[in-house]
Amino acid sequence: MFSAERSPGAKLALTILIGLVLAIPLFSVWLLVYDRQSQSETARASIAEGWGGPQQVAGPLLVIPYRATVTETVTEGGRPVVRSRQVWQELTLSPEVADIQTAIRPERRRRSIYEAVVYEAAMSGKARFAMPEDLSRFGVAVADMALDRAELRFGVSDPRGLFGQPPRVSVGGRPLRLQPGGGTPATGGSGFFAWLDAAPLTGAPIIVDFAYDFRGNGWLSLAPHAGDTRWRVTSPWPHPSFQGGFLPVDRSVSEQGFTATYQVGNLALGQSLVSTGAPRGDEPVPPRPAMDAYAVAAPAGGYEARIDLVQPVDLYSRVNRATKYGFLFIGFTFLAYLLFDVIGGVRVSAVEYLLVGAGLVLFFVLLLAFAEVIGFTPAYVVASAAIIGLNTAYSAAVLKSWRRASFIAGLLLALYVVLYVLLSLEAFSLLIGSLLLFAALAAVMYLTRNLNWGARQTLEA
Repeated sequence: MFSAERSPGAKLALTILIGLVLAIPLFSVWLLVYDRQSQSETARASIAEGWGGPQQVAGPLLVIPYRATVTETVTEGGRPVVRSRQVWQELTLSPEVADIQTAIRPERRRRSIYEAVVYEAAMSGKARFAMPEDLSRFGVAVADMALDRAELRFGVSDPRGLFGQPPRVSVGGRPLRLQPGGGTPATGGSGFFAWLDAAPLTGAPIIVDFAYDFRGNGWLSLAPHAGDTRWRVTSPWPHPSFQGGFLPVDRSVSEQGFTATYQVGNLALGQSLVSTGAPRGDEPVPPRPAMDAYAVAAPAGGYEARIDLVQPVDLYSRVNRATKYGFLFIGFTFLAYLLFDVIGGVRVSAVEYLLVGAGLVLFFVLLLAFAEVIGFTPAYVVASAAIIGLNTAYSAAVLKSWRRASFIAGLLLALYVVLYVLLSLEAFSLLIGSLLLFAALAAVMYLTRNLNWGARQTLEA
């Protein structure tokens, strides 16, 4: 007695339908990766709390109050009257030359399975200020300046990171007493300042020496202001990322760390060394972005030199990319089962397709779970070995042959090896993936070249 069976075309349609059903758990795995990544970022922010946020430094700037005459029109008795009055404004001088050195000491801090990169930085340097020869072009006279009330301002975006010895600032070998606040516009007014008698500035340039230590996490950036800014950075961190509007003119990166040298002129900044305006109390300060979070991925600005302390392996992004290849695994494995079914004569039911597909989806869950504990590469080996073993043993029962099951094992092993290569060679992933699909399509076309997809097969009951 014989019973009719589905045609090869119907079996192909059923296989595609089951593959589409498996898109639901595959999408759920992608959401799980996103959720775990969000938890990781929250945990990193908690680990870095108290160290200061990602830091931006700026300055020094020399700010000198001066008297200015302003005119205004008021209405008296129904007629406009022009009045003049004296007000205090600020003359801001950028240094002619700022020579700055920074040593960054990174540290990995862990809590449970999460890790954050924090750092301590030692900043030191010299800045030379001179009275501009064309000061009269700005409508300012030396006689109108309150030189004894000048301020030296330093910007630090998150002053909570200042630690250790207090910042040291001296002029001509004489230390200055520092005050909180009064930073630069680049850091939203955050930082510290010192009162200074700038009277010697009328006769000769003054040299400012400064040094301070601070903590931060994620990245460090400098907002240059000088006519010629020279910034040299050294660190034992082997994975820096240079971002922002200014890149180093010279850099060296190795397993032992990196050095980077920046040189930025005020012509590149597009700003003068001299500016005038209302005092800080009368002038709104642009808000600075929140720096409390561990936000390494935030974009750099166009007028800063920034160094990110990058963690070389972001396991969540790699797991996320691997999940996107889930359909490749399901498609190739189902295709192998379909060929055994329509060519080899081994009957494979829809439930068996579903169970094998569930095992393939489970691989990505195992990969994520193990990667958080033992790292991506060991987790990849463990998860792939577990799924290959599970599906091979199950295939031996479904396909009724260990020889056929060994073909499934070889296929899965090749797929996992190719996927790892795709994840490692991101620049060539599209090329390799497209060649793999071409080879698979050519093999299927060759193996099914004589197959009648619409003919029904019969099996003996």
